Amino acid sequence: MKKELLIEIGVEELPAIPLLKIVDNIEKSWAKILDSYGLKCDFEFFYTPRRLVLIHKDIPSKQKDSIIENFGAPIAMAFKDGEPTKATIGFAKKCGVEIEELSQATKKSKEVLYYKQEIKGKDTELLLEDMIKEWIASMSFGKMMRWGDRDDSFIRPIRWLQVRLGYHSVPISIFGVESSTHTQIHRMISYEPKLVGAIDDYREILDNGGVVLEASKRKEIIEKQFDSIEAEYGITIERDKSLLDEIVAITEYPTALIGSFDEEFLSLPPEVIITSMKEHQRYFAVFNDDKLTNKFIVVSNSYCDDFSKIVAGNERVLKPRLADGMFFYKNDLDRGLSTDGLEKIQFMDGLGSLKDKIEREEKIATTLANLYSDKCNCNIDDISRAINLAKADLTSEMVYEFTELQGLMGYYYAKASNEKESVYNAIKEQYMPLGDGTELPSSLFSSIISISIKLDTLIGLFSIGKLPTGSKDPYALRRAVNGIIRMVIENDIEFDIDKIIDSLAPNYQSFDTNKLKEFILERIHKLLKSNPSLLIAVLSSSERDINKIFKKVGALESIVKSSEFESQFSTFKRVANISKDIDLSSELKVDTTLLNESESKLYNKFIEITSKDYNSYKEHLEALFSLKPYLDRYFDEVMVNVEDTSIQTNRLNTVASIYKSFREIADIKEITI
Repeated sequence: MKKELLIEIGVEELPAIPLLKIVDNIEKSWAKILDSYGLKCDFEFFYTPRRLVLIHKDIPSKQKDSIIENFGAPIAMAFKDGEPTKATIGFAKKCGVEIEELSQATKKSKEVLYYKQEIKGKDTELLLEDMIKEWIASMSFGKMMRWGDRDDSFIRPIRWLQVRLGYHSVPISIFGVESSTHTQIHRMISYEPKLVGAIDDYREILDNGGVVLEASKRKEIIEKQFDSIEAEYGITIERDKSLLDEIVAITEYPTALIGSFDEEFLSLPPEVIITSMKEHQRYFAVFNDDKLTNKFIVVSNSYCDDFSKIVAGNERVLKPRLADGMFFYKNDLDRGLSTDGLEKIQFMDGLGSLKDKIEREEKIATTLANLYSDKCNCNIDDISRAINLAKADLTSEMVYEFTELQGLMGYYYAKASNEKESVYNAIKEQYMPLGDGTELPSSLFSSIISISIKLDTLIGLFSIGKLPTGSKDPYALRRAVNGIIRMVIENDIEFDIDKIIDSLAPNYQSFDTNKLKEFILERIHKLLKSNPSLLIAVLSSSERDINKIFKKVGALESIVKSSEFESQFSTFKRVANISKDIDLSSELKVDTTLLNESESKLYNKFIEITSKDYNSYKEHLEALFSLKPYLDRYFDEVMVNVEDTSIQTNRLNTVASIYKSFREIADIKEITI
């Protein structure tokens, strides 16, 4: 028999961000609990600022009966001189019965002690309190709170509880709150508890009471209201996804409203206005033809007909926020970009101050600028200027107020100070990319600055033993390496891991550089997401240049995926096997006067292929793989290991020369398909 089940946990307003971080896990946790109690069924999970709700259409009214078979010691060991042994006594105790109640059974051709237990399933009603307590305990919000004289804690005080199984209200007590048949509707309609006659009435009561239960529906309501406002005013609302999710989580009855602020504040950088509105007030920015306007969108949780006072109140609150921003901005412009004070800010224990970090970054940036001089006409003085000014805004009043604007404010201040365009753009883009798939710096100049900053952090932290462990990466070093890799590939520049790390390491405390190199190679493996043997094959050819690694693996992957590759592969595996004991670093001399017809055709074709220049590794590999018919004929007609040592050496050198050419790109023997 199955019944409906409603669980509603009423709370004081839940903080949106902690809730959103674990909302998926909250639902998954309940599914696991249902399964562990033998009550697995479909359910719906809902949340509003004041409630967590589970609705089940068909939950079993009781657990299924079950049978547990217990097998004990062999009968031969169960009794001694007619008396039960310790093994028998322990087995009976484990089963919770007297020894006389035990029987015997055959298990793996042996007679053993046996006891069959029939477990009667419990009624769901009797299990719900423990299940709900277990569910609540599984919610890891982070910072929790206690209230009253209680010792237990939750993210917010629990104020009401409703547990309805079918037509019955299940008596449960959680955090000192007894379950009832009441819920709470929107406060602007009533503060009094609202009687819920039956589960079927629950949604209607909330709908009529100004509570939209489904988060998806609240989001849909907000977006439709945005559409209407955009159409009415001819504007575009910036639909910040994270902000929208937060608004959905803090409203029960959302209403989007448009407000405005004084146009004089538009002289501020747009990001300052947007950040101030978003972080402090949870307002959405408004644009017209991609230009920020002096309007904003606030989503109210009020239930009323006249919102004019709400709009006016929000406009009044926003004004001093923007006035503060204007004050900070003007002060910073008057002061100008300065690195004074950075020597007093500690970067990391063991790595000195921010000024020390800048000095190390400058050495890296100068090294890279010289390395890439053929691709970037980078003035070394400009590179040094960009590096030295990159962190100057950390001492500004604006960044002190809005830390997320670091780098961006430096861009505005550098631009206002008539710094070169390459310099102020590099300051703005120094933290790019911020994550996988995010925007990259717009130029090689900016990329050099960004790579230098990331490299210093990476090498510096490894030098003082601050390595990522498992899933923990508090300093985002994996993201830093991913960013470096993406910039290297995007700008098509060389980045030999061994050479660059070894040349920079002396600027830091002595450490095992191999760990850092392995860490970078591990990130390459994660980003490639291809057949792992292809990377192994490329690395086995002693390739350590990030850009070339990706190009070579990409070329290999396109060939390995082709339909004819599997039939080709055995031939080239044979080439690798024959060559395995030959020193490829030596000069592989081939005496053409000792070649027969099959050998000559193979060798001449090989010389023809290796004498050409190729536009890509793929084109080069395809040319080498085109040797297959020549190699097949060679292996059919030629015996490599003959008694004549001069001929044998000549033939081995012919095959090894082909293998060596492959090894310039990848070691084919490492490829698995």
